[in-house]
Amino acid sequence: MKKIVVALPLVALVAACGGSGSGGGATQQLKVVGSSTVYPFTTAVAEEFQRANQGVSVIVESTGTGAGIKLFCGGVGEKFPDMVNASRPLKASEYADCAKAGVKNVIELPVGIDGLTLIQAKGQPALNLTVAQIYKALAANPFGKPQTAQTWKDIDPSLPATKIRVLGPPPTSGTRDSLAELILEKGCDSDPAMKELKKSDSDAHKATCTKIREDGVYVEAGENDNLLVQKVSADPGALGVLGYSFLEENLDKVTPVSIAGVAPTESTISDLSYPGSRKLFVYVKGEHMAAKPAIKTFIEAYSKAWGKGGMLAKRGLVPLHDADAAAATTQATALKPVDPATLK
Repeated sequence: MKKIVVALPLVALVAACGGSGSGGGATQQLKVVGSSTVYPFTTAVAEEFQRANQGVSVIVESTGTGAGIKLFCGGVGEKFPDMVNASRPLKASEYADCAKAGVKNVIELPVGIDGLTLIQAKGQPALNLTVAQIYKALAANPFGKPQTAQTWKDIDPSLPATKIRVLGPPPTSGTRDSLAELILEKGCDSDPAMKELKKSDSDAHKATCTKIREDGVYVEAGENDNLLVQKVSADPGALGVLGYSFLEENLDKVTPVSIAGVAPTESTISDLSYPGSRKLFVYVKGEHMAAKPAIKTFIEAYSKAWGKGGMLAKRGLVPLHDADAAAATTQATALKPVDPATLK
């Protein structure tokens, strides 16, 4: 029995895919790429799944959402992934790339809710920031003006005179996309002029509201969230940006930063009162399901793991609320492809 292979380099991943699959008595291999946030949940399901399905090998690779979707949308066939983890919804432009490469039967599975979380080293004074303050600290040109802030006190006199230093995900990460959409853009739109700019020039609005400063204050820490936790815990005053599950697993090293007075907890994320709450997804390539029937069985296993009291809840995944949970369970059986007209 081949054990689960996780975080393989891309070259090794492609090489491993070469001779396996659905022929003869060979082990059937499922390949999953994508979000570092969803990665531990899919990995946990894969480990359990392999123990129950001796003829299946599952490879899960953490590439980041954007990079993973690009691989997933590369085409149909053994050298392309079967599934992609995503910490944000598929974009219309990404579906268009998929369709051009023959990937038109894309199935969306919401697997749970996560909180985009700001963390700091354990033992630091409690910190509460608004989305506007976070935007002012991280934007390349806050509200269209030059970025001059070096300390949090420069942002707001009520904040400490601590040097601004934030470690976060790179542009290929779905967490970076969520930071832009859930925090930066909302903070930017606290200025009525920015709301008007969105109406008159959406491209200028996006650049002003979501472009992050590049002067060293924001540090791209890669796709390894465990390493990010280590760096933040060893750097008093620094903040980190990652998913809630990594915070929950490391409360002995780091503590959360409240946003708008709301701390990230399972309760505040589940009811979406925490500003950084976001749904997490797995996308499945329908074109591969006939050749790899184990994909459907894997999805069934995933759906049993994501509910209240399930295996993934114990690992930090916040279950979907009642109506959304019922819809996700139905979708895990129906496997209805996404309607590209509904994508943004």
